[in-house]
Amino acid sequence: MPTHISLLRGINVGGNKQIRMADLKALYESLDFSAVATYVQSGNVLFDADSADSAELIARIEAAIAQRFGFDVTVLLRTADDLRRILDNNPFPAAQATQLHVLFLSALPAPAAIAALNVPAAEGEAWLLAGQEIYLHYPNGSGRSKMTGAFFERALGVAASARNWNSVNALHNLAHR
Repeated sequence: MPTHISLLRGINVGGNKQIRMADLKALYESLDFSAVATYVQSGNVLFDADSADSAELIARIEAAIAQRFGFDVTVLLRTADDLRRILDNNPFPAAQATQLHVLFLSALPAPAAIAALNVPAAEGEAWLLAGQEIYLHYPNGSGRSKMTGAFFERALGVAASARNWNSVNALHNLAHR
């Protein structure tokens, strides 16, 4: 049974779209997923499911969240193997963990959107698009950077949700329990 990691976009941020992790865990269990576990308050849920159909799983989860909590949430889904690949392919291995983020994309961006990308990276900042992930290196911290998830969402026309490198590692470790 494959292990999946769902990344919920925009919950528990700035007092918006509040969901307690215990309630989220119970919701996933009500969908007949097993080995459900949450990680931190930003909407990371690991679970096992009989289905490997990402689109079907995402649709089920998004519909259940809307019905139970009364608001729409974008769900991005990766597998345990995806997280291993993301960790193994880090293009910034010398970066400190606190300076590295992964922006998870909901779909592959259109080639024309990628070609037109003009990223507002500040001096020293770097990024790399690799499939449905963007690695972001913020040597001076991400707080003041214009190289944000919102920028990439607008420019690429896909939903996105970022996780810091420590969270990606923790999710990987939990997925390989």
